[in-house]
Formats: sequence, C-alpha cells, structure tokens
Amino acid sequence: MTDLPGPPRASAAAPPASPSAPAAPPAPAAPASAALPASARRLLLVHAHPDDESIGNGATMARYIAEGAHVTLVTCTLGEEGEVIPAELAHLTADRDDTLGPHRIGELAAAMRELGVTDHRFLGGPGRWRDSGMMGVPSNDRPGAFWRADLDEAAGALVAVIREVRPQVLVTYDPNGGYGHPDHIQAHRVAMRGAELAADPAFRPELGAAHAIAKVYWNCVPRPVLERGLAALRAAGADAPFPGVAGEGDVPGVVDDSEVTAVVDGSAFAERKAAAMRAHATQITVAGTADGPFFALSNNLGQPLTAVEYYRLVRGEPGPRDPATGRETDLFAGLAVNGRTDEGGEAAQNAEKSGNAEKTENGEVRA
Repeated sequence: MTDLPGPPRASAAAPPASPSAPAAPPAPAAPASAALPASARRLLLVHAHPDDESIGNGATMARYIAEGAHVTLVTCTLGEEGEVIPAELAHLTADRDDTLGPHRIGELAAAMRELGVTDHRFLGGPGRWRDSGMMGVPSNDRPGAFWRADLDEAAGALVAVIREVRPQVLVTYDPNGGYGHPDHIQAHRVAMRGAELAADPAFRPELGAAHAIAKVYWNCVPRPVLERGLAALRAAGADAPFPGVAGEGDVPGVVDDSEVTAVVDGSAFAERKAAAMRAHATQITVAGTADGPFFALSNNLGQPLTAVEYYRLVRGEPGPRDPATGRETDLFAGLAVNGRTDEGGEAAQNAEKSGNAEKTENGEVRA
C-alpha cells in the first residue's frame, strides 16, 4: 500500500489592503469553459474487499491513470471471510489458518500494479475493520466486523483521505451495496457519510481543510448488457469455460438501462483489467471463448468480463452527454476550472447539511 501526498494546499490569504489604498485589479478568472486538465483530475473509489475494484472499475481506473489523473482506492476490509478457489491455498480460509486477509493484501497490490494505481489504502489501516461475511452469518457480529463499525468513526477515517487527496469525483456502491452484502452496504454508507463530513468545516478540523466532492457516482450494470453477455456464455454450450452461467441475482448493481447516466469505455485497457482480476487468484478465475473474456467467482458461474463500465450520477451536475445515448462518457465531464459543476457540487453538499435539499429515492441530492 502506498500513500501519496495530496495536492498542494492553498497558501494563506493576504491581509486586506488599507481602505485608503487603491484596490488592486482583480486577477482574471478562468473561463467556465476551461476544462479541468487531466493532471488536476482526482478520482476516489471506495470498495469493500480486495477484488471488488478490479471487477467493477478496473478499466476505468486504468484509463484515468493512463490519461494522467490521480486515482485513489480505499478498501474497507482485507476480505478475510472470502472463499478460496485454488485447492493449494484452501488452508488460508477463516475456518482454518485465518490468514486469507494478509494474502489478499498481496493480491490487491499485484492488481494495482497491473492497473498502474499507486495510491491504494485500507480504511483506517490494514485490518482495522474485518470482513463481515455474507448477510446473516455469525461473522457479522464478530468483534471488529465492518458491518458493526460506528458509522462516523469509519467515515472519519475516510474524511482524512478525502481532505488529503481532495478528489472531484467519488465512486462507490448503491445503498444495497449492489447485491446486499453487509460490507458493501456499509461501504456505501461510509462513502456517502464521509463525503458529507469532509465538506463540513466543523467536523474534525485537525484532519485538514474541508473539501466538497463535486460528483458522486454509484457502480451499476445495465440489464441489457448483462443479458447479452450471459446469452453468449449459454450459447457456447460445451465450449463454455465454466460449468454454470450466472443469473442476474449473482451480479451486483444490475439496473434498467434508463437508470445509467455515464459510461466509461475502457476497451483499450481490457487486458489490464483482466490481468488485475487474475491477480486476485484466490477469488477469481478468468477464462475466455471466441465471444470474449469471462470470469467466475468461487461459485464457478460464468459472467462477462467487460471493459466498458457503467455508472449512475447521484450527486453533482452532469456534464456534456453523448447525443446518441444521453450519457456522459467521462466521469469528470463538466468539471472546469472555476466552473459551474464544482460550485454546484458544493451547493448540493451545503444544501444537504442545512436541510434545504431534496433527496430522490436513490439518494441523489438536489440543491
């Protein structure tokens, strides 16, 4: 895990001029249309376990790194309760050696090397909160389980990262965590609460100057895209790389096509995404057919491995959209130097804190 320093802090404001002195001419403002340069772009992703990031956002992360953006990954647990695919590593599981967590630290580091990400951190430090296991199992109540973490304590750990890195864009899960896993649900809560608290100057000022994230996205998978991928696997028949095919309930974040607001085409980074997923060897098997790459988790049910990744904008102003699809094609779309979208993001944060905001059913804040 490598923690990189955040962007330089602004210097203290100069004292006001004497009333009798002529006012200095104002510095020219950057035009609202001045696009945020790639080197100034900062993307933060919050995930529950090692491997979640590569499955859901691997191509997005690789693309933005290649374009010069700063990408920060925060992983909330070590994934200690996961199942293990390779038989020779079965001893790592929680009911045997209970050493899967440290092993997965290495897998995550290898995956991040494949994607080019150098700023990856564990929330509160490695092992601060433990994988809770699937919903309803005894490990949900184990001491230190992330599912039982105090929300503001865990969010406070994220605030420290947000105020250091100062991202314009945050990516995390929907309120159900994509598929109901307790750690995914809690990661959503921590990410959203962390974004709220980071913008509040009164909250723990020792963690740094307040910072409002301009745009928040939730991961998603359009139902038609998933259906096409699963149909290709079923059509492979005996040539399919896995004995079974996943169903919609096995895939996190499936939504109607109309709910998708942004698409990131990471096709040029498909091999990097596949390599990152292979690095999580205890959790993922990657294979392919003539119809493209597929993967399976420990359930051995095939799913499509796609380098085109989809999102729902739930906070902030949308930027320019593709006229053909009505979707943004860049998570930083609309963000500009002194531009409207940055200001709109702060307005939404301030409205939420003051109670003057309208929240949609999906949790979107509208100032």
